[in-house]
Amino acid sequence: MSRRAALAAAGGWLALPGAAWAAKAAAVAPSAAPAVWPQALQVPGGVARLSLGPAASRPVVQVRHGDADVPVLVVGDAIEWTAVVGIALAAVPGDAHVTVQPTAAVGAGGAARTVPFSINAKRYAEQQLKVSPRTVDLSPEDQARYERERDHQAVVMATFSERPAGVALPSLQMRVPVPGRRSSSFGLRRVFNGQPRNPHSGMDIAAATGTPVVAPLPARVIDVGDYFFNGGTVWLDHGQGLLSMYCHLSRMDVQVGDVLQAGDAFCKVGATGRVTGPHLHWGVMLNRTMVDPALFL
Repeated sequence: MSRRAALAAAGGWLALPGAAWAAKAAAVAPSAAPAVWPQALQVPGGVARLSLGPAASRPVVQVRHGDADVPVLVVGDAIEWTAVVGIALAAVPGDAHVTVQPTAAVGAGGAARTVPFSINAKRYAEQQLKVSPRTVDLSPEDQARYERERDHQAVVMATFSERPAGVALPSLQMRVPVPGRRSSSFGLRRVFNGQPRNPHSGMDIAAATGTPVVAPLPARVIDVGDYFFNGGTVWLDHGQGLLSMYCHLSRMDVQVGDVLQAGDAFCKVGATGRVTGPHLHWGVMLNRTMVDPALFL
């Protein structure tokens, strides 16, 4: 645009009445920056989004989980990479960090660096529940079954694939897997028959038995089973340690290895396992840590 044309355009704008000027400005102003998913919430059970800066290839990032260094989901491109870190419900508020490992792109002599972040405190609500005594005070047989299933699911939860075959993730924004009222939120501290248990590690959505459940993102099925506490269960792998879990199902219409697209129905709501009524228990995991599914919606 020439200087004369620019001045003429500015003069035309300045001649507009106030309301018309505001309307025209709004029409041509750049739109607000789009939201990103998952949303950042640096509390126990939340998610930290950490800028890693530019790099020719995706950085390798790890976070400490128990006694092991666990790989972290990294999104972005050569201009800007971001580590998406799940924060454990048991995390102590305060300082934390991830480690960015040297890659071939920076040469064999490169050194690891740390990226710090802070974890803020959050207080979750408490809920009293009455369930069958056998699901609280386990018999030796049920205890043995639970331990076998716990060990098996620990292997499932350690899944880390760069990108499962046939799975492409244009965005990490998830769709709600089943319509219904949220009957129990993430982080709720539960007391079964007067005995405190671990906080609720997912989102419960009340729905009738038989209601179809759909995949919130493209995924590969990595586990299908019937477990003591979780009942009918399916685990999905969305890539780079982002997993999701669906429990208390009345029917599972998939098998390990199946590839799903977002919106594909693959199981049905039920009341199997330790439950007080039909509902879907939906869990989301990052770097082997259950995080609040609401941050992906």
